[in-house]
Amino acid sequence: MKPVDFTLHRPATTDEAVALLAEHSADVKVLAGGQSLLPLLNFRLARPEHLVDLGRIAALAELRRTRDELVVGAMVVQARAEASPAVAAHAPLLAAAFPNIAHPPIRNRGTVGGSLAHADPAAELPAVARALDAVFVAAGPRGRREIAARDFFRTHLTTDLEADELLVAVRFPRAAPRTGAAFEEVGRRRGDFALVGVAAQVTLDDGLLADVRVCLTGVAPTPYRATEAEELLRGRPPEPAELARAADAVRDTVTPSDDLHATAGYRRDVAGTLLTRAISAACRRAVPEEN
Repeated sequence: MKPVDFTLHRPATTDEAVALLAEHSADVKVLAGGQSLLPLLNFRLARPEHLVDLGRIAALAELRRTRDELVVGAMVVQARAEASPAVAAHAPLLAAAFPNIAHPPIRNRGTVGGSLAHADPAAELPAVARALDAVFVAAGPRGRREIAARDFFRTHLTTDLEADELLVAVRFPRAAPRTGAAFEEVGRRRGDFALVGVAAQVTLDDGLLADVRVCLTGVAPTPYRATEAEELLRGRPPEPAELARAADAVRDTVTPSDDLHATAGYRRDVAGTLLTRAISAACRRAVPEEN
């Protein structure tokens, strides 16, 4: 199938894009990398009358560091962020997630902002944003506003963005020294959306877990921040018994649904196992290698 007819708009600035969204808010879609939207258009699951292509807005493709944050423009291509030394150094969990996203051709076109705004609870980047308490910057006819990650994801494929608002950037806090991260997931095939995934970032201090951030995919309508596991692990040594307690806490609290791909029980069990793997791997990466 092919998309229904639509009017394509290609603004050169954020202000022009916002004006178009405000004018056509009743029936408009935003085109970023297109890796989620184009299949929906081709299958006519999305039938917009207007399509706003963000590809010409250079300001949305900025990737920069400040003293305290890594600022990723909504149109930064995933492959570019994956290869960025700044991302690896200052947002290691973001760097750890990219290799799990689909396949290289997808990451060469897909954008960071596009994946986050699509808000698929099985996707990797929403879990990273939630784990790191990222801040989303939205632009609209009423000006710009900031949205905390805990408030951004409303439910399946739904965010806090208004119909006339545009995601322009995401701000990730810079990681502290001795921080390591890992992203573990299980899928039916390499490159498929994961059945369950775990994003974990830890900071070690004198052998203890000074900071722990864990978020799961595939177990809830939005990325699931495993605060119960974080609380159990914070201030404790990353020993097998401690990790097992945290894994059991996750299994006891998540409430995934059955579907064609996996049962709820399977997802609960895998969630605990992946948590153990992710925390262990993150701890190994947080310890500097000896010369």
